[in-house]
Amino acid sequence: MRRRSEFIAEGLTWIASLIPAILAGAIISFLLFNGASAISWRFITGFPERGGLEGGILPAIIGSIYISALCMLIAAPIGIGAGTYLAEYAPDNLFTKIVRFFVELLAGIPSIVIGLFGYVFLVHGLGLGFSILSGAIALAFMILPWTVRVSEEAIRAVPRDYRYASLALGASKWKTIRNVVYAAARPAIMTGLMLGLGKAVGETAVVMMTAGMGITGYIPVSPLDSARTLPVHLYLIAGEIANTSEGLKMAYGTALVLLALFLMVSIPSLMLRNYFIRRLYGDAG
Repeated sequence: MRRRSEFIAEGLTWIASLIPAILAGAIISFLLFNGASAISWRFITGFPERGGLEGGILPAIIGSIYISALCMLIAAPIGIGAGTYLAEYAPDNLFTKIVRFFVELLAGIPSIVIGLFGYVFLVHGLGLGFSILSGAIALAFMILPWTVRVSEEAIRAVPRDYRYASLALGASKWKTIRNVVYAAARPAIMTGLMLGLGKAVGETAVVMMTAGMGITGYIPVSPLDSARTLPVHLYLIAGEIANTSEGLKMAYGTALVLLALFLMVSIPSLMLRNYFIRRLYGDAG
């Protein structure tokens, strides 16, 4: 009876682990089947024409890269710093509990609400207008809970013996955190940042309300320029011209490029994370 229950439990967990892989494979296969015909050099490097029915998506690609990179430059130092404070320095008092509560609360706020706040506070309140900077700051607000919580948990997971050994050798607390704790927590922190970046790359509502929809045929240069990202471009195509065969083709092609952009970020990040894990703990083989 016990062997039978173990077999059933193992089978159910195997099925549960297989479902995400099947879903990911189905989505990728669907986009490849429908969007591969739209991919061409002109599509990647060209500018939208006829309202998006023809031409390319280069401004949207540049806009996505620009906003996502600036978002991570803002969110990563703040998130890692806050996670370090909560894990290493913060006493167990009311202030720390309040900080953790608001971090969790921020994680649960709908993205459209963050977009509205960014529209009122950044676009109009600070006078940044519809710009890459407004979009990046608003996206940083949205992914900040990811970076804070992941950084805190990653740092807490580092064995205390590492700290004791470093302190016993005469290193200061900050030097121990910088050289020992961060080195051990780096793989988990990188994973959290990667997940946050993936969320930022695929966000639509926040970007539309803060960075705007860009100008057709214009590549943004300054952080104060408006920009159209791939998700916004896909949303506009799907809402306006996707009822035509040309529109559907452009929509599927844009979605495929968006997926490829995410994979170009996530796969090297996973490889780098695995490298640091092997370097820290040694090869399993």
